[in-house]
Amino acid sequence: MSKVFSAHAVSVDGYITGRDAGPGRGLGDGGTLFDWYTGGDTRSRVFDFFELSEPSARVFDAFAGRVGAIVAGRNTYEDSERFGGGSPHPDAPLFLLSTRPAPELTERQTLVGTIEDAIAAAREAAGGKDVGLMGGGVLTSALEAGLIDEIVLHQVPVLLGGGRPFFRELPSHVRLRLVEAVPAPGVTHLHYAVA
Repeated sequence: MSKVFSAHAVSVDGYITGRDAGPGRGLGDGGTLFDWYTGGDTRSRVFDFFELSEPSARVFDAFAGRVGAIVAGRNTYEDSERFGGGSPHPDAPLFLLSTRPAPELTERQTLVGTIEDAIAAAREAAGGKDVGLMGGGVLTSALEAGLIDEIVLHQVPVLLGGGRPFFRELPSHVRLRLVEAVPAPGVTHLHYAVA
């Protein structure tokens, strides 16, 4: 069966955006979280406009190549300008987790009301590939429901001091097992399995 994983750039102090993030403002003052996407000389095989360092390209492409569908939260969707009517992944449909109606959904975007329904629909659409999760709220919901297998933190050596935190409050501890740590210029890739 396909796996469910979350891979996200995060500051050392745990933020996935800077202050003042939102529609029309993107990540606010947290744009440095993605400098490693363009700081190298190795073109991504999945996102051909990314120029990463060799170690980052190896890690990034390994995970991006596994994705058959994406589940994203409403904040991520709105902050990302609704992904321009598409998906954050060039080959994967988007399942938007939200209880509010979403304007202007396209044929690549589906609105789903619960994490269980979103992951089930994404798994079906993924055709045997994995499901990628985007956003702290989506990750928290998946952890609470016991529906996530792996977490990848692309940890950027910056302290943002504010913004939207990646990890939200959970009802209990979640144990992780480190699978791999890959240092690279401007980022350390930390791959965990959820125990």
